[in-house]
Amino acid sequence: MDGQLVEKGRQDMRQLALRLASLFPALFSRENYGRLRLITSSKHRCMDSSAAFLQGLWQHYHPGLPPPDVADMEFGPPTVNDKLMRFFDHCEKFLTEVEKNATALYHVEAFKTGPEMQNILKKVAATLQVPVNDLNADLIQVAFFTCSFDLAIKGVKSPWCDVFDIDDAKVLEYLNDLKQYWKRGYGYTINSRSSCTLFQDIFQHLDKAVEQKQRSQPISSPVILQFGHAETLLPLLSLMGYFKDKEPLTAYNYKKQMHRKFRSGLIVPYASNLIFVLYHCENAKTPKEQFRVQMLLNEKVLPLAYSQETVSFYEDLKNHYKDILQSCQTSEECELARANSTSDEL
Repeated sequence: MDGQLVEKGRQDMRQLALRLASLFPALFSRENYGRLRLITSSKHRCMDSSAAFLQGLWQHYHPGLPPPDVADMEFGPPTVNDKLMRFFDHCEKFLTEVEKNATALYHVEAFKTGPEMQNILKKVAATLQVPVNDLNADLIQVAFFTCSFDLAIKGVKSPWCDVFDIDDAKVLEYLNDLKQYWKRGYGYTINSRSSCTLFQDIFQHLDKAVEQKQRSQPISSPVILQFGHAETLLPLLSLMGYFKDKEPLTAYNYKKQMHRKFRSGLIVPYASNLIFVLYHCENAKTPKEQFRVQMLLNEKVLPLAYSQETVSFYEDLKNHYKDILQSCQTSEECELARANSTSDEL
């Protein structure tokens, strides 16, 4: 079942839909139902997530009735858009310099053979009564993930959990964070810059809603739902300046990073979500004060990365991210620097 959505994942999405519909009743109103816009990655787990989310919404409108198949619901299937939801697959510079570069994850490999991991290897070898040379960091990770997955998916405690204690879990969490940091976060600039298209797309939708409201027109797409991956969200949050530590995460500063901000398990857990909420304020004194934005990460208010305020005038938010909105062109960011080749024309 590798890479597919399990029942627990479907349940998570249905319940998320129910919570969001309760949190934003005006947006998820019955009359807006037909105007919902859904975009998804081509991966089956994302398409299945979007279908489960729609079923959750259906339950919100028809409590007590079993939801029909998504194909039988009143609007068409979600639009697949990998350029937005899997931008990393379409960025040549990222693919060459990070994804397919054997040395890009140097710190991950170095940490695997470092003292913290060696300590776990010895402890686990003693517990299992096997020679320490029969074990390596990758096998330890498999055991740890087996413990995690059984707990998350089935709600049962695997016997593999017994070979680890809380300190081991913290080390293994750091190993995973190192990978996410260097491959999807602040490790390389291209990781986050490759997400500019998605960032700009979000603001184009917000701009359009502002424009329609100013012209007293109905909002054509009151709710836009985009289903992607943890690997879609982490670069985007890094692009916006969230969870940035003063020092990079490396193979050699585990103890120093005990209180780090970059904890991928808290930032992008299962069913993680980032929400931009645009508000129109009727009693605003100036045009600028009419439109405000609040962001939620995993359904909790996400203060602005630059001011710690919980809400911003839309204009101020756009101003802060002016460089990304105006100067970040994915085609340029993702282009590989090619050696200038001169050829004589014959």
